[in-house]
Formats: sequence, C-alpha cells, structure tokens
Amino acid sequence: MKTKFLIATIFSIAILLSSCDKDDLNIKEGTYKGTFTVTYSSGTQTGQTTLELKNGKFSCSGTSNRIPAGGSGTFSSDNNKITFNDENVWTADFDWNLILSGNYDYTFDGKKLKISADKNGVGNYKYDLEKQ
Repeated sequence: MKTKFLIATIFSIAILLSSCDKDDLNIKEGTYKGTFTVTYSSGTQTGQTTLELKNGKFSCSGTSNRIPAGGSGTFSSDNNKITFNDENVWTADFDWNLILSGNYDYTFDGKKLKISADKNGVGNYKYDLEKQ
C-alpha cells in the first residue's frame, strides 16, 4: 500500500512540475546597448554596440574598426536560439563573422540579453547587452 501511495505522490508531483510555466525567453522589442567581444586564438577585442529589435527586424551599430561590423535585416528566435539574416552588401577585407548574421545562442532575463556563437572555428563572438 505504501508503494502505491509513493508512486501516486511522485506521479502527482511530476504532473505539477510539467504544467508549470517555463521562463519567458522571448526577447522583447526595443533598444539594447552594451559590449561586443570577439575572442580569437591570438587575443580578444571589444567594442560598444547598439542593437534595435522591432517587428522581426534588427539593426546593429558597428564601429569604424568593425568590432563589431554591425548589420541589419530580419531576425527570428526559438527557445535559446536566435537567427539574424543580414541584408547588406559587404567588402571582403575583414572577418565577416563580425557582422551580426547567422545562428546564435542567447539568454534573456527581461533586461539583459546575451548573444553568442562560435563561428567557423575562427573565434567566439559575444554580445552582452542591456535593454534601454
């Protein structure tokens, strides 16, 4: 009898836990400001950036030394993944991974947005941003 009670209790707890709302990872529209960091095997470089998200579109500011290069176009997110589709024409004289484009992992706590990716074995590209 105790075994049936224990199994029923565990089953009830499992149902309650699975029905709880998951954290809202949906990125909120708006303006985010912060730091971009790229880490290569030869060292790390940083720059300031601003990312604007609205109606499935994005615009990311770049710097004159292209750390980051920036970008603009469309974006979509699902779970902990975000995809940026840059729509600009670029010259071929720099690391194109500095453009905000492609697939990234992200975390969002309602205020802080962290976006990162290891790209093509070249380096790690990370945006640490805060909603304004």
